[in-house]
Amino acid sequence: MILREKEKSGEVERAANPVGFALAPLPDDPRVAALRQLGWRVATEPEEPGADTSRVVLVDLRRGPPVGLAAMGPAIATMRGALVALLPDQTAFEAAFEAGATHVVAEPFTVELLDAALLLAARHVERLALAGGRRRAERTVIAPNDPGSEIRSVAGSVQEQLLAGPTALMLVGLKRFDAINAAFGRVTGDALLVAVERRIAAAAREVSAGTAIVARSDGTDFIVVPGQMGITGRLALADRIVTQIERPFMAGDHFVALGACVGIVDTRTGDRESDVLRRAQVALAAARDDDVPVRVLSEKDEGTALFDAGLETDLRRALHNDEIDILFQPQVSVTTGRIIGVEALARWRHPQHGELGAETLFSVAKRSDYLTALSTHVQRRAATRAAAWPIVLEKLRLSVNVTAEDIGRPGFVETFLAMIDETGFPRARLTVEITENGLIEDLNAAATLLATLRAEGCRVAIDDFGTGYSSLAYLKALPLDYLKIDKHLAQDIAGTPRDRIVVRGVINMARSLGLAVIAEGVETEEQLTLLAQEGCNYYQGFLCAAPLTVEALAELVTQRSLPAPSISGARR
Repeated sequence: MILREKEKSGEVERAANPVGFALAPLPDDPRVAALRQLGWRVATEPEEPGADTSRVVLVDLRRGPPVGLAAMGPAIATMRGALVALLPDQTAFEAAFEAGATHVVAEPFTVELLDAALLLAARHVERLALAGGRRRAERTVIAPNDPGSEIRSVAGSVQEQLLAGPTALMLVGLKRFDAINAAFGRVTGDALLVAVERRIAAAAREVSAGTAIVARSDGTDFIVVPGQMGITGRLALADRIVTQIERPFMAGDHFVALGACVGIVDTRTGDRESDVLRRAQVALAAARDDDVPVRVLSEKDEGTALFDAGLETDLRRALHNDEIDILFQPQVSVTTGRIIGVEALARWRHPQHGELGAETLFSVAKRSDYLTALSTHVQRRAATRAAAWPIVLEKLRLSVNVTAEDIGRPGFVETFLAMIDETGFPRARLTVEITENGLIEDLNAAATLLATLRAEGCRVAIDDFGTGYSSLAYLKALPLDYLKIDKHLAQDIAGTPRDRIVVRGVINMARSLGLAVIAEGVETEEQLTLLAQEGCNYYQGFLCAAPLTVEALAELVTQRSLPAPSISGARR
């Protein structure tokens, strides 16, 4: 029998998970034995039919079918159970399903994946019991290449729950997952998602008395339909989910910390799942924007979403109507005050809404699948403008942003260099800044690509360093020339002594790797002086100038000689 246990007041209590059994002999496998450490109790004989339990059966098919397997499929269907099969590899899926398996786990698998299979099989049985024995055709595969597939198998239940009557839908989004996935690898990231799903499911069972449904949405988001529960209960459930996800997880030999936020929407009569999910995505985005753990959708949020949808429609026109302009923000030597280069920044001169910044512009482009077109447009336009600079600017370096999506495009290097050559801007004065708008999944391929850019004369910078774990992964794996400190980190140097120690550590690390350091967002003389004392090389920010037109930039370089900051205590 396979039963999850928990200790309470010195006595073993049966958890909410259903009871099951394993076909004898139980697999002689340390991973199966480790189930006991996770709280599963195992026996080899089924209980009497009609016992007040539901059944999850574990069968080992790695050495062929055991005696009695042929009868198991009909028996499992009759007793409203689930059959979890251990397979030698993924080629045995169909045979296992034909034998009556509802969930399969293929080698090579981990204890965590096997635990997840049993939990999901348990939930499958719970749903059958709640539905009065109605059995939907359901096949769940749990394999290392896609541990999220078992979660998506319950998505059909979401629509059923929504149609059952007024309820709510909660969308749970993770924080810092992309960074951890980049730092530790996809296998660890996949196992982490399974662990997250278990915690969400456990919280949902606890607060909803087993009536909630949990399913994977796209990417790393999770759907929770809490059932017939008031707003107080929904908020309590959302808080519980956030608290559980914020507990540390194990990733190999390391503890890692995730965060979460939740968007909540009420359902309406006749709602389709896609409509509810779209509104939940708006609520989740509002929670992320406001940096709050839970957000219930408001009319203002929906109005903002409609505004954004209008911008998505306008973007295609903007790319063809010369509405995307380029400004240049100076990059200044900390020690001499001399302007040594500029970063090209996009601005959208919208005919109705006025000037919209790069953050809004690229956010709209990403949602509307125009990110590649916009990125290429900005890169080409910046290089074209810079190629026609007046003589006073001809020695300045130009930095252009390249997204993770750009790097992932086949043939990007060749296309990018050809485009730069067409504009006439010299490669030797070009810096490519890798932004963190998206995650670079294949760091080895990215390293090869960037090495090619450097070999062709360009320099490479990592932008917004200090915003997450992914920065450290990029710094370790990618060939770089510059490290750009995120503006919030740079501005914090004038805060507490602890803040200054953090900035000092980043600068020292960069210098040890032979990288020049550029601080972003510098706004005060105090910030600049402290950065100079810690050995920062360059800065950009409003202390020197906001992003400028070509004409204003030329005037600044010509007429203004920036004084060097006081660096009597500067570290050499």
